[in-house]
Amino acid sequence: MAEPLLAIDGLVKRFGGLIATDNLSLDVRTGEIHALIGPNGAGKTTLVAQLMGQLPSDAGRIVFDGNDITRLPTHRRVGAGLARSFQITSVLRDFTALDNVALAVQAHQGHSFRFWRPARHDSALRDPALVILEQLGLGARADTLAANLSYGEQRQLEIAMALAGDPRLLLLDEPMAGMGPDESARMVAFLQRLKGKRTILLIEHDMDAVFALADRITVLVYGRAIATGAPAEIRANPEVRKAYLGEEHADA
Repeated sequence: MAEPLLAIDGLVKRFGGLIATDNLSLDVRTGEIHALIGPNGAGKTTLVAQLMGQLPSDAGRIVFDGNDITRLPTHRRVGAGLARSFQITSVLRDFTALDNVALAVQAHQGHSFRFWRPARHDSALRDPALVILEQLGLGARADTLAANLSYGEQRQLEIAMALAGDPRLLLLDEPMAGMGPDESARMVAFLQRLKGKRTILLIEHDMDAVFALADRITVLVYGRAIATGAPAEIRANPEVRKAYLGEEHADA
């Protein structure tokens, strides 16, 4: 079997007496959607912050594409091919959808935001931005102000911005948070278009979405992985049923 794109080995993060990440080991394979689930306080968002270098780890190793990135700063990890979305959308509401993605393209090219106003008309920025929007089903909304997009479309736009740097691994932190059933269904369809084309570590509370999307699932409880496996294995795992899923998902 090929080496995983991301390998986490014995990772630890403490906040005083609280252990948020507890000797955690897992891997993400190239091309898969690997879901990370668990109750509130399980340490999922803390782990993403550790992976991106926004929180230093107290012990353990993070290996990405064969290279130890445990001590690298965030910008070096982004340069290596990691990108993330957040639980709360971070789009620029007074810019169009196309401008938001073009700005992200510009940022990944290393240009200063001081030159944004003339650069927003630069085809070298706007053309790849439009391609990303078209690929993800937002092409018809390119000239719409982000403030006028639906909440679900704003979350899709945020993912499009993360894709502007052509990342090797996309870390999605609860992309369906705050959505109703219809918007969640559209987001699932949106992410299914990325399946097999992008490697994704997905944090999500919507279990229907997780089971529809994930190739493998890791279950976190109090910062420790209690199970990793294919969706059918996770559904049937008695420890997972007891700790998190509940009978309605385990028996579905």
